[in-house]
Amino acid sequence: MKKLVLPAVGALFLLQLASCINTEREVGTSKNADRVFTPSPEANRGRVSERTVLRTVNAAHTFSSTKAKDNFVLQLRGPKIATSQAYFMIISPTGDTLRKEVMPATALINERDLDDPQAATLRDKEIAILQGMNSFFRDDRFVQPAVPRAAPQPQNVDAQSWTSVKEDARAVGFDYPSADGRERRVAYSKKLGRAVVIAE
Repeated sequence: MKKLVLPAVGALFLLQLASCINTEREVGTSKNADRVFTPSPEANRGRVSERTVLRTVNAAHTFSSTKAKDNFVLQLRGPKIATSQAYFMIISPTGDTLRKEVMPATALINERDLDDPQAATLRDKEIAILQGMNSFFRDDRFVQPAVPRAAPQPQNVDAQSWTSVKEDARAVGFDYPSADGRERRVAYSKKLGRAVVIAE
């Protein structure tokens, strides 16, 4: 038994000694030997995952306040453009999140951007998604008043939300494609103190 243990202990000792010699040599030739090594943060390691932000577009526009502009943000997150998720957020001038919505990136594709939607390649779809991001916050998507006076209330919209926005002639509406591909309009209700959907 002793014959087996001694060579094993000796081998471990030599391995540890070699490790120390290498470390000393590396420190001796290092330009910043006095600094302790810290691994780079997880987000900077080049690993692509569901949380990876591939692209972000922003726009500042009047929405919840007439004194300061709200921040409209659209982020594409995921390993690949075509299979990623689009995160749409409206952040108030005070930093509160007024709306957060997640939709598949394919909801950003405008059929008119594709020559032939049926024969579109993966690359064609990726380009169309990026074009959809570029035009997501176009000026003509913001409307004021959010609800025209003569407009009838849609059946699938909450009556309280609709009335509170219709009463406010200064309310700003924002039109965007929803997850199911239909246009949706969101506006800020001062009476309710939150962003509400007023058209779908």
